[in-house]
Order: sequence, then C-alpha cells, then structure tokens
Amino acid sequence: RDKLNKYGRPLLGCTIKPKLGLSAKNYGRAVYECLRGGLDFTKDDENVNSQPFMRWRDRFLFCAEAIYKAQAETGEIKGHYLNATAGTCEEMIKRAVFARELG
Repeated sequence: RDKLNKYGRPLLGCTIKPKLGLSAKNYGRAVYECLRGGLDFTKDDENVNSQPFMRWRDRFLFCAEAIYKAQAETGEIKGHYLNATAGTCEEMIKRAVFARELG
C-alpha cells in the first residue's frame, strides 16, 4: 500500500493472459492496457520466463515502458511483478538487478 500510495480500498491486480505466445511488445501492451484501465498492478505468470518469442530482457523493458506510460496518463503509481527466475542463481540475480535498475 505504501509503495502504491493506495489506501481505503482493495488493491486491484491481475496476471497477464495469455501467459504464453505474445511477443514482448504485445505483452507490454497488455500490461499497459490493464494498468491504464484501472488496475493497480499486474504480474507475470510463474511460467513466463524467457522463451524464443519473448526474451526476458525485452519483456522487462516493454513492461517498464508500460508502467511509466500508464503512470503518466493516470497520475497514479502503478506496478508489475516481473518473473526473474532462471536456470542458475547467477542468472536470476542478473535479471533481478536489471529489473531493479529499470525502477
């Protein structure tokens, strides 16, 4: 609540669907549409990772763009929970650090 500055009502969020098959750009668009439409946050499904059609770095970048755009248009703080899991701890930390640097 403190990070989103939302009090006195339930927080509204969803998992982006379809979870597989979208390009990173289209996935980011889905995040934007949800946040612009009134949700407080969105999240990756647990099996959204890094597929050939949607690499993790591209997904992170498009999601960050979606969040900042929705925030600018609504005047509200928005969020997205990125799945940073990977095959090794080192790769997972690399992804988490990249996500943190995006804001």
